[in-house]
Amino acid sequence: MIPLKDDVPSKTFPIVNISLIIINIAVFVFELMLGENLQGFVEKYGVIPAKYFYQGMLLESGDVMYFSNEGRIIPLFTSIFLHGGWLHLIGNMLYLWIFGDNVEDRMGHLRYLIFYILCGLAASFAHIFMNPDSTIPTIGASGAIAGVLGAYMFLYPSAQVIVLLPIFIFFDIIKLPALLVLGLWFIMQLFQGTLALSIESSATGGVAWWAHIGGFVFGAIIVHIFKKKSRKPAYRDEWWLYYR
Repeated sequence: MIPLKDDVPSKTFPIVNISLIIINIAVFVFELMLGENLQGFVEKYGVIPAKYFYQGMLLESGDVMYFSNEGRIIPLFTSIFLHGGWLHLIGNMLYLWIFGDNVEDRMGHLRYLIFYILCGLAASFAHIFMNPDSTIPTIGASGAIAGVLGAYMFLYPSAQVIVLLPIFIFFDIIKLPALLVLGLWFIMQLFQGTLALSIESSATGGVAWWAHIGGFVFGAIIVHIFKKKSRKPAYRDEWWLYYR
């Protein structure tokens, strides 16, 4: 199920959301230019969970790499702007384009930027604590964007999302409530994350499922702190406010 568009127009220009998309694309282009130096770049600026539990990490060569506090803190921020391939980038940017503008509209520009970064940090911490021995660099905006999805689901549960739905070898375009689309997305992440704890396979390995879960839950929790209090929501937005 691939989202294509929602039916909630933004009342303000989403300058922060568009800027985030541009930055992610620009950084990815820079990655492509690194050539054989890309692996070292990713290891330096990606999140390696083992860094946060061990002072040194044994390399294949037998040497031990030691980590400073700077080497632990900086990747928490830089990793959320790196991507591992075109599909990784396009998928993330598609979700950010569709859902991010409306969340920014409800929070305001600066609050949205802070919210986005905090969701990225929360996602990284969730991945670190669920995979403490991992020496594999983790990169991508998925965790931060998951936080945006969590916020959107609670702000616009009745919004209609146009999705591309595969049916066997055919495809259909239908409208579904955001609550259903994003709820199913979260359930899938939870299922895959739980499966990854007990079995490593091509279906679970290589994806930071718990970063997605952590970012989504964190975003859903703190959205009520970051949303604007002055604007009264439309009737279909935050419908539970009318039944308190």
